[in-house]
Amino acid sequence: MSEEVEEEHDCDCPPEGLPAYMGTFADLMSLLMCFFVLLLSFAEMDALKYKMVVKSLDKAFGVQREVPANEIPKGTSIIAQEFSPGEPRPTPLKAVKQDTMDDTKDVLKVKMDAEDVAKKQAEEIAEEAIKFKESLKEEIKAGLIDVETQLNRIVIRIREKGSFPSGDAKMNVNFRPIINKIKNVLLKTDGQIAVAGHTDNIPINTPRYRSNWELSTSRATSVVHELLRSGQMKPTRFVLEGYADTQPLTTNDTAENRARNRRVEIVVLKSTVIDEVTKSIQELNLGNDSVESEISPIN
Repeated sequence: MSEEVEEEHDCDCPPEGLPAYMGTFADLMSLLMCFFVLLLSFAEMDALKYKMVVKSLDKAFGVQREVPANEIPKGTSIIAQEFSPGEPRPTPLKAVKQDTMDDTKDVLKVKMDAEDVAKKQAEEIAEEAIKFKESLKEEIKAGLIDVETQLNRIVIRIREKGSFPSGDAKMNVNFRPIINKIKNVLLKTDGQIAVAGHTDNIPINTPRYRSNWELSTSRATSVVHELLRSGQMKPTRFVLEGYADTQPLTTNDTAENRARNRRVEIVVLKSTVIDEVTKSIQELNLGNDSVESEISPIN
């Protein structure tokens, strides 16, 4: 038994494993493959020549080619008396992919942002309205003015009581200190300011005011002039409007209700959009700009 083992060890057998040169050969093949891949990446494909080659191959092998009926039919069928090679179609992949866009997420985000901004703005308006009421609490208690909030605006309502004589737009001298206090309050806030005059439904026709339209506009003008008297407020913040009796707070069936409807409102808009108070004026301006205002005498 020991002699057989010794004979096996003495034989000239090749060493186990791959030859040593195979490592160098494998490295060389890898480098060549990388080299040709690099050359391929640098190559530019001529799309026009590629299409021409594909078309020539299609014609040669009859791929995607229509066979006219006058040619010799290559097969018969009970249904169709002519045969043409079927159109080859690529085999679809089993993997189904779908690209989707989450538009709902963006819409919800915009809505949530808008709601947060509106909520924050409402809180700021409520805080400023409280400051207005504290600064003008004596006048509010005396029934001369009212302060309230409406959506994105603060309304300071000046009643006719003590501010203007009946049927006149000249402000009482005793009411000017109150306008001065209102001015000091407006200086502490920002936003567009609309001053609107209102009257009751009793017609007026005097040498100075032909109708309630002129009276309401003149009263609003007197308030604006008084607010601008000191020069501390910018005229660009103001919008002037007169509504006559078209926007009453209540019915005009009693003297008390008519007195309530006779007022001048100072509206502070906390939004950058002022279309709600200047829509009518802007429409008139645009209309007048597009029409040539030339007056000619009538013979």
